[in-house]
Formats: sequence, structure tokens, C-alpha cells
Amino acid sequence: MTTLVRNIAEIGANFAIDGTFVEGEEVQSGHINTTYLASYQDEEGEISRYILQRINENVFPKPLVVMKNIERVTNHINRKVFRKKRDFGGQTLNLYPGRNGKNCVSGPSGGVWRCYNYIEGCRTYDVVENTRQAYQAAKAFGAFQDLVSDLPVEKVEVTIPGFHDTPARFARLMEAVEADSCDRVKGVQKEIDFITSRESITGVLLEHLAAGRLTERVTHNDTKLNNVMIDEQTDEAVCVIDLDTVMPGLALYDFGDLIRGATSPVAEDEPDASKVEMRLPMFEAIVEGYLETARNFLTPLEIDLLPFSSKLISLETGIRFLTDHLEGDKYFKVHRENHNLDRCRTQLALVKSIEGQEEKMLNFVKKWHGA
Repeated sequence: MTTLVRNIAEIGANFAIDGTFVEGEEVQSGHINTTYLASYQDEEGEISRYILQRINENVFPKPLVVMKNIERVTNHINRKVFRKKRDFGGQTLNLYPGRNGKNCVSGPSGGVWRCYNYIEGCRTYDVVENTRQAYQAAKAFGAFQDLVSDLPVEKVEVTIPGFHDTPARFARLMEAVEADSCDRVKGVQKEIDFITSRESITGVLLEHLAAGRLTERVTHNDTKLNNVMIDEQTDEAVCVIDLDTVMPGLALYDFGDLIRGATSPVAEDEPDASKVEMRLPMFEAIVEGYLETARNFLTPLEIDLLPFSSKLISLETGIRFLTDHLEGDKYFKVHRENHNLDRCRTQLALVKSIEGQEEKMLNFVKKWHGA
């Protein structure tokens, strides 16, 4: 047994998992948390797998608050699903309790760990392969928002203050440019100019919120395609995962982030930004899936702003990647030189592609909404 597998077994022993530990491996996907997949065998020889995950305390300095939010949201959703027997996407993974009776435990070398069930026969995708997957993912996130639409926002705490405060993100970038602590500004002036020329749009959604034209809701805040479990046989969405960033926010940021991650034909860290485009058929499939499950609680203004939100969140994410690049890659995991810069460039290329198709996007939303 390797040191890694031994550590996984030791962590798993803290949870109320039936059976004997068989094997474990690290899951490499994701920028933030440390994740392991552990297998256990019961007395009848059946194998069950579980996700063991350590919350990154550099990103989430209050991990117990994160866990409290997750517990509140999953309990709220599961009560509604079981009571109404609703059979559609938007459900969540279930937390397995620790042997201490709590929803998380301390690991052998520190940190806060939690355990989820692993859903067999499903997988996640970093790049959408067809419009059916796009439709299903959007339907799942819309259903998730619908299921928590009656959960009072005051019952869910903010875990990352200013997470989608785009003007604040812009200001932080300008501070990083001014400091130039890693001597990288000279290599990214083109990206800086692209972003600064669009400063005027950064505060649009927050201005609507401050004026009372938009409503704060319980939102997912990380609606990437790879946060939806997709059935391998049917391509149907089964489950929304990764609820660490669930907190009060705007539904539009969730929708925009889904467009950002699901409409480009290449991965978020594609080194060749010329391959990036906002594929209109994918956008249309996402609009249809999302509005099928979310339109009952959305306002007309929220629906009208769907295309704009796609552009804004892509710009915001590009700002975040460029800021981290300039500050020395302290937030997002990097695996090669200029990794965050490559990520930034794909986002800015997506902004440009959206700008070239924004009128078509808006016309489709209006046509679908008016149908």
C-alpha cells in the first residue's frame, strides 16, 4: 500500500462508511480542493465508492460555514424532492456523516474533510460534446435554482465576500498591475488594455441589484459543466455537485458562468485562444434547458439580461485569472508556466466572440421567452 493510499484509508476511517477499504486514488480535476476516490467492499462482496474531499482553507477560510451552507441547501432540496417526488435534475450529492456524528472531520494531518456518495454510471465533462449535454446541464442548474428559490437568503451565509463583485475584481487587477510584484505586466499589456476598455460594463448587474430591479437569491456560484454529473448512457443530467460556493448571489451570474464554460469547443486552459468561440447552437440549447426549469421564478429583466451576463462573467473570470497570474499564481492551481495567463486569454477571446453575436443571442432569448 502506497503512502497516498494509506492516507486515503486513514481519512475514510473517520466516516460512517460500511465495508472494508479496498483502494483509493486522487482525482486530478478541479482547481481548488484536494479530492480522493475511495472504494469499499461490503460483506457480500459488493464494491461502493465514495468521494473524500478536503476543503481548501486558503480559498475558504471558514470551512465549517461552507459545510453548514451545504447541509442547509442539500436538506432543503432533498425534503422537496422526496415530498413532491420530482424526477428531474437539480438534486445533489448526499453527505456521509463522520463517526463523530458531524458532517465533516479533521484529517490526520489537519484540514476539514467531508465525504459524499459516488454516483456510478455518470461522469463529468470539461468540454460539451453535443447540444443535448448542454441542454441537460442547463436544465439541472435551472432546477437547482428553482428548488432553492424559496430558501431565504439569510439562512445561507456568504463564504467568499465579494465573490461576484466585478468592479471590485477590476480594482484588484489594477492594484496587481500597479504593484507588478512578479514583473509580468510587460508581457500582458494587450490583455490589460482589452479589460480596461470594458470597465464600464463591470457594475451593470450590481447597479440593478442596488436599485431593486434584481433580486438576491441562493445561488450555486460555480456552474461549470464539470459540476453536473451526466449519465454516460443517456446523456441526461443526474446531479449538481460542488456546492462550496453556494451563498446569496444573482441567478444571472450562475447562468452566465454556464455559458462561459459550456459554449466554447476547447478547454478553459487551451493554450491557443484562436480556437475559442461562443457556439450559438450551444447557447440556444442552454437557454432552452435553463428556462424550462427556471422561468417560473425569474423576472422579465433577468431573462432579458441572460446574454449580457454571459459576457460579464467571462470578462470577470478573465480578470481573476490575469490577477492571479500577476500576483504569482497564488489562488488557482497551475501545472505549467503561464497557465493562468492561458486561462485568461481564453476568457477574453470568449468575450470577443460573445460581443460579435450578442444581438443574435438576445433575439433568441426574446423569441423563446415570448413563445
